Amino acid sequence: EFRRVLFRSCMPVGSGDTSRIWLLGFSNAVCVALLFVYSTSFKRRLLIGNVLISLLTAWVILVVAWCEYNHIMRTNNGLHAEKILQETFLFAGFAFIISLIREVVKDIEDMDGDAKYGCKTMPIVWGVPAAKVFSGVWLVVLAGAITILLVYMLQKAWWLSAGYSFLLVIALLYILRQLYKAQNTEQYHAVSSNIKWV
Repeated sequence: EFRRVLFRSCMPVGSGDTSRIWLLGFSNAVCVALLFVYSTSFKRRLLIGNVLISLLTAWVILVVAWCEYNHIMRTNNGLHAEKILQETFLFAGFAFIISLIREVVKDIEDMDGDAKYGCKTMPIVWGVPAAKVFSGVWLVVLAGAITILLVYMLQKAWWLSAGYSFLLVIALLYILRQLYKAQNTEQYHAVSSNIKWV
């Protein structure tokens, strides 16, 4: 159902959807402006750049539900629509957290270069151990949240989804171990690459 809504959101819209298209165009312009501000200013500041990129990553998912909310409510009898919206927010939450983790790990990886340009990223301001703890805590939170969903999936006998979720938890715990052991740029790059795969 989510894929059907996604594909519909890519199709041309009728004249009744004009206001939604203007809002979508405006939101895209805001995203472009935020990316420009990020590249010129926020990238060098403590945490704000990381949070901004993570929010924009989550927005890629949320924008589908935002643009299609009225259509979803009209055609899916409320309860089913509510489920689609809940799943959308779950995916967006996952995207936000995993992107935030990766942004901080990338800051650790690029710390020497960032320091030369006067950036105030987390590992520069708080130190590498604090940045690793920050990322590690979020990895644990994410793995815990997916484990809770995994239990729900097992109760519903959604075996395939449960299997994928189990592999995801294992991957996150492996990344946590990898992050704990990382000491140099190459190792942090490997951690960042694995997070990107997840």
